[in-house]
Order: sequence, then structure tokens, then C-alpha cells
Amino acid sequence: MKGTWLKWSVLAAALLLAASIAMAQDQSSSQDQSGQSSSQGQAQGQSGQASSGSSSGSAQSTTPTKKPTIAQRKENQQDRIANGVKSGQLTAGETANLEKKEAAINKETAADRKANGGTLTNAEKKQVNQQQKQVSKQIYKDKHNANTAKYGNNKVGQRRENQQDRIAQGVKSGQLTAGETAKLENQQKNINKQVAADRKGNGGTLTTGEKKQINKEQNGASKNIYQKKHNSKTQPNAKPQN
Repeated sequence: MKGTWLKWSVLAAALLLAASIAMAQDQSSSQDQSGQSSSQGQAQGQSGQASSGSSSGSAQSTTPTKKPTIAQRKENQQDRIANGVKSGQLTAGETANLEKKEAAINKETAADRKANGGTLTNAEKKQVNQQQKQVSKQIYKDKHNANTAKYGNNKVGQRRENQQDRIAQGVKSGQLTAGETAKLENQQKNINKQVAADRKGNGGTLTTGEKKQINKEQNGASKNIYQKKHNSKTQPNAKPQN
């Protein structure tokens, strides 16, 4: 009887000890999870603050893009025309037409400034920008239509291409004004018409006399290009020449 009682007492003590250990482990696990949740919450809070700060800094550093000035718009148009002439996307006739429009805008702008003590009113600026938008669309259309400058692999064609390259360089550098470029390109357009007519009348070729005549006309055009590139007339912000 006494042995039985002792056995049951030992068993009860063992069960009590196991229960105590289990409770201690549960409490420790609960504390660990609570600590991890707290740490994660703090980390997320700090991350949110950092992100907010970064977004705020980004927002503060972003500044609205300024619209180009009248002078910058004119220079940009001339660069686009020069690139079109150089690449052959613009024919002499197309270039002459575009530069004629640019020259008209420039003349109107100069008259408005003269009448207002050297400045433009808001209404005049709006009008000039509207006109430049129309020219910009025309530049794009002319550069992307089917008409391109075709010179051919011959001396006459090479001379025409060389003249166009010199004109393009003058426009790009600012040595040639829009009005000067329009006159030079009209001259080239007339020479091109003559070449086309002569070739058509001779089965696609030029006679020796016709070649001589075209070369003489190109000599005159070459002198005009040089004179206009080295006179006192330039675009605003023209690049200095050596």
C-alpha cells in the first residue's frame, strides 16, 4: 500500500513539473512574438518616414519646364531646317518656302519690338508663337514627305550638293539669316529646274554646253553664298567664325 502511494506521488510531481515547463515555454514564445511584432512595426514606421521624406524631397526638387523664348524657338527652327537641308530631306524649293515664312515672322517681330521700345506685348508673343507652331508643322511635313534632294553621282550633282551643305552650315551657325537663306535657296531651286528641263529634253543627259552653263550659274550662286555668310547680317546668338 505504501509503495503504491509513493509511486502515484512521484507520477503527480512529474506531471506538475512538465506542465510548469510547458507554461514557461509558451510565455517565452509569446514574448518573442510580441517583441518581433514591435520591432517590425518600428522598422515599418521608420521606412514609411524615410519614404515620405524621399517623396517630399523629390517633389521639392522637381521644377516645371520653362517654355522656350521667342529667340530660342527661332534658333530651334533654323537648326531643324539646316538638318533637313544637310540630310537631303528638304529640297531647295521647300527650304526657300520655309525660310520665306521665317523671314516674314522675323520682320513682324522686329516691327513689333520697334513700336514697343524693344519689347513684345503678351498678345504679340502669343501671335508669334502661334505662327512658329504653323511653320514647325510645315517643317515636319516637308522633311517627311516623298520629296527629297536627289543629286546623282556626277559633277553637276556633286556641285549642287556642295552648295546645299554650305547653306546648311550657314543656317546652323547663324551666319545666314532666314531672308538670306530664302534667296539662296530660290537661286538653287531655279538651277535645279533648269537641270531637270535640260535632262528631260536630252533623254536624261546634259550636253557639254548645258553643263558649262549650269557650272557658270553655280559659280555665281557660290559667290552669293560666301558674301551672305560673311556680311554683317547674322541670326541672334550667331556662332563666331574663324
